[in-house]
Amino acid sequence: MTNLEQNQMHFINLRFGTFIHFNSASVQFHATSDVEDWEFFCENGGHPRKYPFNEKDFAPQVIDTDTWAAMAKAAGCRFAALTTKHHEGFCLWHTDATEHSVKNATVTTDVVAKYLESFRKVGIEAGLYFSILDLTEGISLNKPFTEENALFIERQVRELLTRYGEIPFLMVDGWNSPWGGPSFKDFPFSRLDKLVKSLQPNCLLLNIGWPHSLAGTDVAFYENAAGQELTGDFSGPGVSCNKLTDAWFHRDEDRKKPTKTADWAVEKAHAYFQKNVNFMLNISPDENGCVDQNLIDTFEEIGKKIEFPAPLETLPDGWLKREMGDQNG
Repeated sequence: MTNLEQNQMHFINLRFGTFIHFNSASVQFHATSDVEDWEFFCENGGHPRKYPFNEKDFAPQVIDTDTWAAMAKAAGCRFAALTTKHHEGFCLWHTDATEHSVKNATVTTDVVAKYLESFRKVGIEAGLYFSILDLTEGISLNKPFTEENALFIERQVRELLTRYGEIPFLMVDGWNSPWGGPSFKDFPFSRLDKLVKSLQPNCLLLNIGWPHSLAGTDVAFYENAAGQELTGDFSGPGVSCNKLTDAWFHRDEDRKKPTKTADWAVEKAHAYFQKNVNFMLNISPDENGCVDQNLIDTFEEIGKKIEFPAPLETLPDGWLKREMGDQNG
């Protein structure tokens, strides 16, 4: 078994995780807006941006990462990811690569460090999410991709993988994906994967929206909430993500609306587990970094109902393999 396969099997044995969406969109779009989560049509339609984000507008009063971790633990989650930078480009750590980060916010807390501390404290394997697509930096489907862009991405990934200790996985998004970002032709998967493995050999590189093979990810990734369904025979390794509310980032209306049910989430999770696909369920803190009680309650109910299969000890037949040439993206 290769080192990659050992890490894949370990990840699949975690089974259930949470995906925490907290970033500039939590501030910009929580009230009534014609934008859901991010300026999608700016990217795929090539329209001018309407909603640039002022760093000073980031002023969360609490950032209650201990509650995020506690509710994830109560649900039975064994791994987690935080949106260190989403498609808009605002960074939740003090990056040296751009001024568009918490270092210039009204509240300058290193949210990445705070999140990792809280989740590690309760025994949840804490990974990071990072968007390749960056509207503020101009890394976009609709603009030429340059070597300067590539070096910017690599500089930020290097920061995330050298400042915070062991990171079990780096989840990337907006890269050769249906919703935009540069292609593998412009920025090959092998290039970033080589950097990641040179910094942390056991860190999986997971590419959201790449369910086809291991040519562009270490684990096949289905964004189920975006309509990517797992069909037919599949033996792993895979991961899927979904949400209990209508949007990934918090909306004020979420407090007044019932979430999707715990039974809905558990049924999805159990169906995925049978195919060696992990399931991630979203947590959406509000603009102050607090989570609505209805979401906390649903996570607690899930924890009372979810069941996990026995851990894999060997790779099953049909497990996706990385073929020669796959690393060329």
